[in-house]
Amino acid sequence: MSKSARKSVLPAESSHGYEFGGPIGAFATSLGLPLVCYLAAFLCNDISGCPIPSALHPRSLTLAKLKEETGWPEGGILGLANTKVTAWVLGYYFLSLVLQVALPGVETEGVELQSGGKLKYKFNAFSSALVVLLATVVGTFLQGSDFALWTFIWDNYIQLITVNLGIAVALANYVYFRSFAVKRGNKEQRELAAGGHSGNLVYDWFIGRELNPRVTLPGFGTIDIKAFCELRPGMLGWMLLNLSFVAHQYKLYGYISDSIILITVFQALYVLDALYMEPAILTTMDITTDGFGFMLAFGDLVWLPFIYSLQARYLAIYPVHLGLTGIAGVLAVQGLGYYIFRSANNEKNRFRTNPKDPKIAYLKYMETKSGSKLLVSGWWGTARHINYLGDWIMAWSYCLPTGIAGYLVKQNSSHPADGHIFGGTSGGPQVYQGEARGWGMFITYFYLIYFAILLIHREMRDEEKCMRKYGKDWEEYRKKVPWRILPGVY
Repeated sequence: MSKSARKSVLPAESSHGYEFGGPIGAFATSLGLPLVCYLAAFLCNDISGCPIPSALHPRSLTLAKLKEETGWPEGGILGLANTKVTAWVLGYYFLSLVLQVALPGVETEGVELQSGGKLKYKFNAFSSALVVLLATVVGTFLQGSDFALWTFIWDNYIQLITVNLGIAVALANYVYFRSFAVKRGNKEQRELAAGGHSGNLVYDWFIGRELNPRVTLPGFGTIDIKAFCELRPGMLGWMLLNLSFVAHQYKLYGYISDSIILITVFQALYVLDALYMEPAILTTMDITTDGFGFMLAFGDLVWLPFIYSLQARYLAIYPVHLGLTGIAGVLAVQGLGYYIFRSANNEKNRFRTNPKDPKIAYLKYMETKSGSKLLVSGWWGTARHINYLGDWIMAWSYCLPTGIAGYLVKQNSSHPADGHIFGGTSGGPQVYQGEARGWGMFITYFYLIYFAILLIHREMRDEEKCMRKYGKDWEEYRKKVPWRILPGVY
């Protein structure tokens, strides 16, 4: 098809059906997932425990007790946010924009759009993050665990969730209404996402109508909203949250536990690797296929930083000491997952870039009518998405350091609690497991369950996409490689 012919094709012609349960699923997700963020914050805290005592004895639950145990703000719902936190969070986003524009970066083009042409991108998230992290190093060196940023995050955790949620909603509203200005053959190369213009307001607002919404800001130039949100505020925010939790643990107990070090290092490496490889996002489904709506805005700015950091937040209050055996076990799990994940991806990348490479030349493959080659041996012969298995195994190393989680907080330590106790000096609060032991795993291992669901759902979306692309060839491929993620099971 010629370029002129491609430009005459409306994106609506390649539109496909509902995902995520359609409008009802989109509505439920838009309400339910923010609620999960608040529940995790209120039901696991440094005031009464993780989970709160009333969760262990629901018959004794009263509204007054619930407010007391969760630390419900004095101002009620209005106390979930305030102008001070809003100003500082907006300042953080503004700094991210300044660094993106001011620092040098790699300039590259994205994949070809359905309407023809390619968008240009500037990437410098890694160097931008280093500037911010360097500032935190200086601040921590000067002020220790009392560094203003660390205390601010801990003291305003609930409000930080609210403000970032507000930003996600505002962005979703803005790009939704602005998407109706997209016209055929526009010079800005704007186009609608294939699955984002169903005509249902709730669903389209959630999934995103416009594929790559951009805005021109005075002094900043053109900013790609989706690419900006993908890695910058939320990913770095996740790392900053973890570091603030490490500082809080040190402030409380005068030491940093091996468990929180492991989790923080694992997740910091994950974040820094993603930031360093920022151009790789251009070939991901988020950029090439999904529109930008509440789903991605909330996921990038709220869900990722505040849910993925739950384990470090838990350990800030109840340190777990793994010892050499525990550390070795967690490292073994991480190593196994990384080996599968990286080996599988390296095998695929080598096959795509140089099929004659001696390391993968022996692999068997089937060729589709479109000319694509699908591996049917090696890692990719064991399962069609074997890399997801490695990814999920690595997720265990984020949760295992919390052990058999759960703790209670006794504010009056004049009567010592039973079992291993943290704190309690000079009449201060005591932190101990007691009857909460094990129940906290609903919080600290939630990421593991969620991530499994995410990977399975992503695999199902990949399957649908490949079925549309390859047709009968994909059916034949599934016969040769029958397992989806876990060989012999799924």
